[in-house]
Amino acid sequence: MNLSLFISKRINQVEGGTFSSVIHRVAVVSIAMGLGLILISFLILTGFRENIIRKVVSFSGHYQVIRYSLSNSYEEDPISTNNPILEHWETFADIQGVYPYSNKPGLLKDNDEVAGIILKGVEESYQESGFLENVVAGSFPQFDATKRYDQQVMVSQKLANLLDLQVGDTTRMYFIQDPPRFRKVYVSGIYESGLEEFDEKVVLGDIRMIQRLNQWADTLVGGLEVHLKSMDHIDEVHEELFDLAGFDLFVTKVTDRHADFFDWLKLLDNNVVIFLTIILFVACFNMVSVVLILIMERTQMIGMLKALGATDFQVRKIFMYNGLLLIAKGMFLGNLVGLGFGFLQGNFHLIPLEMESYYMNHVPISWDWPMLLAANLLTLLVVALVLWIPTIVVTRVNPIRAIRFD
Repeated sequence: MNLSLFISKRINQVEGGTFSSVIHRVAVVSIAMGLGLILISFLILTGFRENIIRKVVSFSGHYQVIRYSLSNSYEEDPISTNNPILEHWETFADIQGVYPYSNKPGLLKDNDEVAGIILKGVEESYQESGFLENVVAGSFPQFDATKRYDQQVMVSQKLANLLDLQVGDTTRMYFIQDPPRFRKVYVSGIYESGLEEFDEKVVLGDIRMIQRLNQWADTLVGGLEVHLKSMDHIDEVHEELFDLAGFDLFVTKVTDRHADFFDWLKLLDNNVVIFLTIILFVACFNMVSVVLILIMERTQMIGMLKALGATDFQVRKIFMYNGLLLIAKGMFLGNLVGLGFGFLQGNFHLIPLEMESYYMNHVPISWDWPMLLAANLLTLLVVALVLWIPTIVVTRVNPIRAIRFD
């Protein structure tokens, strides 16, 4: 029989309304609040990170394969679709798909309003890249294979508001070239990503329209977008694609093309580490204070146990077990609060956000179970180790003076 654990359970059964019961509640609530906030922070941060990355990748892929060029123009030098990456991408276990694209700058005009835009020509299979989650009205353009090119386009909500466009409207797109040209287009859908870099100028259309405007053959495109199944192996796959691409093609990573977004996400990670450290420090400080108070309350009991032959280690274990029982209760409530909030917010979107400021219309939630488990284990480990510090006081308790202590 474990004597220390037995005594710990007995002294942990305090009556309501006593000073000890108040101290126990304070300890449980402090652990519950700390762990709950940690879990909520991880749920929101992971959701925010995944949403931002998914939105950025939906516009530019994890990699773009383009021809080497010294020009800063939005228009690319064409590459052939008869290249090793497009032909052999299915041999890569981490690649989800490869999609040809072409960009062409132009003007979108409706009534008295004009907006500078980038027409991004894609194939109908591009909707499989994950772009559909940005669609807020209408549908992704359906390109008719029997036509030379299709006139359906998808514009952003920002451009639609500026030009007073709705799904089903027709408008004109002008291209500055020699000679200048225009095309009448039909709005099949409206998207909204919340990322101004894309919403202010990107219009999705048929890649065949750009091929005809540029007088390219059907086998020429502006570049290739490579989409991975996850970001986990982005550096390793990049090296393999770079070797496969050949001397005249350049493979750029999304983390390099949009470094500002990813640097910002790294800064958020640093803030969460600081936040986590502060919460753990407060929880540890509270538990140390609670154990010291419990030791002072049980000074006579400590003296009696020592007088009966109990070792310092045995007595210290009593308060260690007592603290661990309080931690277990607090962690149970903390998980209940944190995971409960995640479930409610993830399913019912109780807390809205402004799309213009946060790039999404509600607080995002992502269930990264390994991270949540690690947060629980870290909290248990750190607070449990810190509990051993205040029990040092037990070694300095004199049995005779402690028995007389009032």
